[in-house]
Amino acid sequence: MASACPRLLFLSFPKSPSPPPAVPAKHHPSAAATASVSLSLSTRARAASPSAPSPSPSPSPPADGVGPAAPTRGDVYLGRQLAAAAAARAPARASEEDAERRRRRKEKRKALAKKAPSGLACCYGCGAPLHTGEAGSPGHVEPATYDLKKRHNQLKTVLCGRCRLLSHGHMVTAVGGHGGYPGGKQFVSAEELREKLSYLRHEKALIVKLVDIVDFNGSFLARIRDFAGANPIVLVITKVDLLPRDTDLNCIGDWVVESVVRKKLNVLSVHLTSSKSLVGITGVISEIQQEKKARDVYILGSANVGKSAFISAMLKTMAYKDPVAAAAQKYKPIQSAVPGTTLGPIQIEAFLGGGKLYDTPGVHLHHRQAAVIHADDLPSLAPQSRLKGRCFPANDTDVGLSGNTLFWGGLVRVDVVKALPRTRLTFYGPKKLSINMVPTTEADEFYKREVGVTLTPPTGQERAEGWCGLQGVRELQIKYEELDRPASDIAISGLGWIAVEPLGVPSSDPDSCVEEEGGGSGELHLRVHVPKPVEVFVRAPLPVGKAASQWYRYQELTEVEEELRPKWHY
Repeated sequence: MASACPRLLFLSFPKSPSPPPAVPAKHHPSAAATASVSLSLSTRARAASPSAPSPSPSPSPPADGVGPAAPTRGDVYLGRQLAAAAAARAPARASEEDAERRRRRKEKRKALAKKAPSGLACCYGCGAPLHTGEAGSPGHVEPATYDLKKRHNQLKTVLCGRCRLLSHGHMVTAVGGHGGYPGGKQFVSAEELREKLSYLRHEKALIVKLVDIVDFNGSFLARIRDFAGANPIVLVITKVDLLPRDTDLNCIGDWVVESVVRKKLNVLSVHLTSSKSLVGITGVISEIQQEKKARDVYILGSANVGKSAFISAMLKTMAYKDPVAAAAQKYKPIQSAVPGTTLGPIQIEAFLGGGKLYDTPGVHLHHRQAAVIHADDLPSLAPQSRLKGRCFPANDTDVGLSGNTLFWGGLVRVDVVKALPRTRLTFYGPKKLSINMVPTTEADEFYKREVGVTLTPPTGQERAEGWCGLQGVRELQIKYEELDRPASDIAISGLGWIAVEPLGVPSSDPDSCVEEEGGGSGELHLRVHVPKPVEVFVRAPLPVGKAASQWYRYQELTEVEEELRPKWHY
């Protein structure tokens, strides 16, 4: 039988042989097992033989490039020099950082050392340490009373002699120095009181900052972070019950928030309150309960801003539901018209859920009117009832302000250099200070003759002779763009404010046109005289009175700006 002729195969050999195709294991089970065994053996052989050469990694291109991109000798030398200089500076930088950390720790220890010891017995009315030494000084107690209370462990219920006098209306000052009060005894300086608050920035606390709406700029404490540190702040506006009748608090709240944003102070919220009528107190308590988170709460503010009265209002409101606050009402801080009543931090057990409430000494500011007048004249600076604007000139007179001078007691002099025929100045402040208008040419002689008599404070000829006078002068160029609203406010630190209205006086001629008054925009020129350290602020007009809701304009904000602005409540 003839065999079949084999078929000729034409093979092509590629330049690089391709690997044979993988054969499924189910077709060649023996081949797959053989390959697996050989792979395992080869792996074990490589692991067992340390001398087996490993494949060398491919050389990476130089980081600085080659050819035209290669660094020059100068670049290499400069890089080495910079690296050597950085290495030399590293130890010095580390030592500087260590020195800074040591300085901060030392500052923190020094500040915390000024914190009053928890076991120190203090007067619950003013916070001064109790003692039996100098009679009449803050914290003084009769020796028999001190020994009796100490024997029965009741020193926390003791009220010092000075606080007893203050509670009966006596004006007993105790603070002197830069920002203190002339006249009377001075047992502690304003600088020492500020030092007592220096430890706050190192504490984990919730800060409640109080600002007087009547003296908003003078009592604002722009450098509050020097005391509060990075602690959260709740801003409380006090004495809103003193604002003129029919004032819209919606306008006041928006004005306050806009001022806070302009001053770049980051606060959690803004509350409009009155310690007398308890307006807004409940909202502040809710905010504190929500934000304190077992931390202590410190009431902070300038002197005589109403901190002790605010705490009394808080305790009175909380007492209905909190038995701890109800018990704390019996021994609450003393309230008086004397700035500097509180002379040390006063601890109050006010919260049922933990954390303590602290009344703190007021921050005494040298640029307020209270720092320049005699201690016996201090009550004349505190408004006792709702403010009522006093307008000059009045509506029933035809006298213009240009060329005239207005005296606000003996503390402020306003020279009207240039004004429109119907420009009006409205004074908001204590009613005890009279307002007198005379020609500017006779102002100097009038002041010398009447200071201490008609122009008070200072009160009396003896205090007038030692009076420092109105040495501080500020020239004000007040621009106005709209005639149907006040141009601005002139705020006098520690006293009140003056609203400047370009066309405040109603015209007797209804057909008079705006062009006769100088057009829709212009400038007023005023010269304000005050005692040397007192500051004068020019600000946006505070919307008070019934007419304010008509001319006040709310800010137009985007959703992002509205979200970032603090919310206000009352």
